[in-house]
Amino acid sequence: MGALRLPALTSIFTSSSVRSPPALKHRLRFPLRRPFSAQSTVQKAVATELGDGKAAKVVEKEKERVITPRYQDFNAWYLDVIANAELADYGPVRGTMVIRPYGYAIWEAIQDYLNVKFKETGHSNMYFPQFIPYSFIEKEASHVEGFSPELALVTVGGGKELEEKLVVRPTSETIVNHMFTQWIHSYRDLPLMINQWANVTRWEMRTKPFIRTLEFLWQEGHTAHATAEEAEKEAMQMIDVYIKFAYEQAAIPVIAGRKSRVETFAGASRTYTIEAMMGDRKALQAGTSHNLGQNFSRAFNTQFTDENGQRQHVWQTSWAISTRFVGGIIMTHGDDAGLLLPPRLAPVQVVIVPIWKKDNEKTGVLTASSSVKETLQAAGIKVKIDDTDQRTPGWKFNFYEMKGVPLRIEIGPRDVSSGTVVISRRDVPGKQGKVFGISMEPSSLVAYVIDKLNEVQSSLLERATTFRDSNIVDVYSYNELKEAIAQGKWARGPWSASDEEELKVKEETGATIRCFPFEQPEGPKKCLMTGKPADEVAIFAKSY
Repeated sequence: MGALRLPALTSIFTSSSVRSPPALKHRLRFPLRRPFSAQSTVQKAVATELGDGKAAKVVEKEKERVITPRYQDFNAWYLDVIANAELADYGPVRGTMVIRPYGYAIWEAIQDYLNVKFKETGHSNMYFPQFIPYSFIEKEASHVEGFSPELALVTVGGGKELEEKLVVRPTSETIVNHMFTQWIHSYRDLPLMINQWANVTRWEMRTKPFIRTLEFLWQEGHTAHATAEEAEKEAMQMIDVYIKFAYEQAAIPVIAGRKSRVETFAGASRTYTIEAMMGDRKALQAGTSHNLGQNFSRAFNTQFTDENGQRQHVWQTSWAISTRFVGGIIMTHGDDAGLLLPPRLAPVQVVIVPIWKKDNEKTGVLTASSSVKETLQAAGIKVKIDDTDQRTPGWKFNFYEMKGVPLRIEIGPRDVSSGTVVISRRDVPGKQGKVFGISMEPSSLVAYVIDKLNEVQSSLLERATTFRDSNIVDVYSYNELKEAIAQGKWARGPWSASDEEELKVKEETGATIRCFPFEQPEGPKKCLMTGKPADEVAIFAKSY
């Protein structure tokens, strides 16, 4: 398996949550910190109600790190996982977050894969300023209308009021076109294909870590072409890159398709999307590719001289994936024990836990553990040893399960004597996922570990696909659609109704058209809303 090279994982022993629901299986004791959940005031409340004497024992109990069961409160579970797995923390400005090293390492794994694919498809990385003149945003009418409620504006700089207010980058189509106009003159300058890794600011009113924050990280690709056909080919090529990434790296079985007119990106002619089903059955728009047509090139007068000497407007695309994909991985694969990471994106693929009781056993166990680590690292596997003696092996087992590490290797004195190790899979809990007597012989061990990592990767995709397919309902009338949405499922049915009727569905059910899937059933169809002929089926769902 081709392992991704990432910075070593460091300092993973601080975090918290103070949630104490019933029937919890995974409890770890940690220093109390302010969590993502809304129960950070529990210490004060207990102390006030019980007095200092009785409060001490209760507060000590509340210091246990716990994860709310998913079935009990999915949102609380999600926030607990982020806090306890040390993926992110709240920033000082409401609606912002600090991405911690472990969470950022997942984003780096995403970057590593996509960067290679972008360059293989002819794109170059560059960077544009995050401050954009407000007049640029105003040039494309639908674009400014779509983004105005989310804009963050700068009106003062250097202690003086600015002559023109600046927009903190919500997306870069406008400033990209301004520069493309200066760089593109002839057909020889085309295609122009670039990508940037950047931060984006959108003033969201309701935020959720990784999924929707005031500032987030993403890549945004921008291309200019001589013909409409080339632009369409590019837009489809990049959504295909995202599809393969979702399936092969993130083990998320997305459904790809075209957005409706109502849901199309502001300023685009067509938007293509990958839609993922989360563990609570809501949809997550995980990546988009836009065919911008000539909308922005006409607004900015981005032209080139063609082979016949005629001036033409360029045809453009833009496409993006953001840190919301990290949230998608959490909500697709995680369970009541915490994170469950696909091996190809995991910052640590294998954790080694040395086990000893007597001092005379320690040296032999640690020596064997180091040898195993070196063997696996030489094979390109991302591995970590936790040889600290401040925590028990059982504590470490739970901790790394909560961090979502795909495989755990245990090495004790008996294993050293027999030249074997014990290997446990994160995706198969308990004894069923534990195998004893795996040889330490390098070639055998490496082959076994790589095979198990591939099995975990495949298992996660298969499990997510089964869950997705069991929660999509084919509907043929509006009443059936409403019933499916009320049950929390996705509804798939023929659609040829108007934009107004699409908005009616959203108003009455809370569901939107996620996409018209690329894979369409054959045969005649009648619109579920109007009964008139329909060429396509659409997928409706509630979403993040």
